[in-house]
Amino acid sequence: MTDGFEAAKAQRNALERLGAMIPGYRGFQDRELRRDVDRLEREHLCAELTRLKGALRDQARPYTEGGHLAALGGFDRLDREIDGLSQAIRFSDYGATGLFDAVKVGEPELARLYEFDLSVLNDLSEIESGVAGISGDDPAAALEQLRGRVRALADKWKSRSQVIGSVVQTRQA
Repeated sequence: MTDGFEAAKAQRNALERLGAMIPGYRGFQDRELRRDVDRLEREHLCAELTRLKGALRDQARPYTEGGHLAALGGFDRLDREIDGLSQAIRFSDYGATGLFDAVKVGEPELARLYEFDLSVLNDLSEIESGVAGISGDDPAAALEQLRGRVRALADKWKSRSQVIGSVVQTRQA
């Protein structure tokens, strides 16, 4: 995640680079850039969840074609859980959080936040592996287990604001 911020900084135009030389403007510019990187990260997570929903539909297709209609309810419930997580990520606050206030946030604190964000991506990857492994005549247990993992990831995402808050409080102390 640090690489995303650094890459975005490197792509600034001449006016933005000039503004970075004005006292006080650089911190504002960096906060705006961090907001943009955060938005891009959340958009990426939502795109991954959309891709996951597509994989789930692909897994449900054989059950539909095979006439195992009872199994489709579990697929639908999991699809709704994934959609709820996607909406929570898409519409979570980012600009109003303490991370983007005038507080200088150092690299160790950002690294902690980025580790959290990477763990969300890892959790999502594990869920995707679980979706790919759905098989058998009755996928209900596997689907219910995946629903629990998606709910746990949604709870984890809700705690992101606490992670951001602790990063800022650590830096202010």
